[in-house]
Amino acid sequence: MDYPHGVPDPSQLRVADADREQVVQELHEHALAGRLTSEELEDRIGDAYSARTRADLNAVRADLPVSSRSVALALRKRKSQLRRRLLQETGGGLGVAGVCVGAWVATGASGGFWPGWVIAFTMLPVLRDSWRLFGPGSDLEAVEARLQRRHERHLSRGRHHRYRGLPW
Repeated sequence: MDYPHGVPDPSQLRVADADREQVVQELHEHALAGRLTSEELEDRIGDAYSARTRADLNAVRADLPVSSRSVALALRKRKSQLRRRLLQETGGGLGVAGVCVGAWVATGASGGFWPGWVIAFTMLPVLRDSWRLFGPGSDLEAVEARLQRRHERHLSRGRHHRYRGLPW
């Protein structure tokens, strides 16, 4: 498979010691489950420690099912990525809220607290997604889909403005 713009084939990327250790832990899990004999485990551990690329590591576990350890690791990694994206959105919303509160204070802070509406509209989606990510019924797919839609909407607005010749 050819990858565009000089991006290397992911299977040919070099692996780190942590990647090798993860595979060795998975192999031990498979041995405990009875999928590998002690000889097979020893051979595969040697292969894992001598692996240089992702393809080499994938070959070590090619005929084994996905381990619960790797599933848990992938879930933690995905949750961490979603957490970072939510924090980015939170920072943007708080920035807008800060500007609005500053404008409200600069104009004498009279009348109702109108920045509350801005805060509600900018932070409500973040709060909803945070609950879906960290709450009792964690729904990563829904959070990821919603974040992606907001990101694509933001990108399309940027393209639309540039199309009209505006600088933003």
